[in-house]
Amino acid sequence: MSDKKYDSELIGWVDDPVYNEQGELISWTIKLKDHELKDIMDNYVTPRDEKGQGGNARIKLFMSKNGKACGSVYNFNSEAAKERRAAAMARQNEQSDGDLPF
Repeated sequence: MSDKKYDSELIGWVDDPVYNEQGELISWTIKLKDHELKDIMDNYVTPRDEKGQGGNARIKLFMSKNGKACGSVYNFNSEAAKERRAAAMARQNEQSDGDLPF
C-alpha cells in the first residue's frame, strides 16, 4: 500500500466532459447537494487573514486513472497540506536569511 498523503477530498457528482468537434474540452459540470455545499463551507474554506484575504474553497475537476470524471475539494487542514505549507515557509525563511549582509 502507498503512504502517499493527499491534500484533497473527493466530492460530488461530475458529469463527463463535453468536447467540440476538434476534440477540445468545452466544459465540465459538477453537481453538489445543499448538504455537500454546507460541508464544504464548514470544513474546507481557507481561513481569512487580517487583510480579509482567504475564505476560498478550491474545487478541482480531473480525470481519474480509469478515465472517469472526478471532483475534489482542497482540504486546508490535511496532513499533506500542512506539510507543504511548512516546507514552503522553511524555503521562504532560508531565502530571507540569505539576504543578510553578515
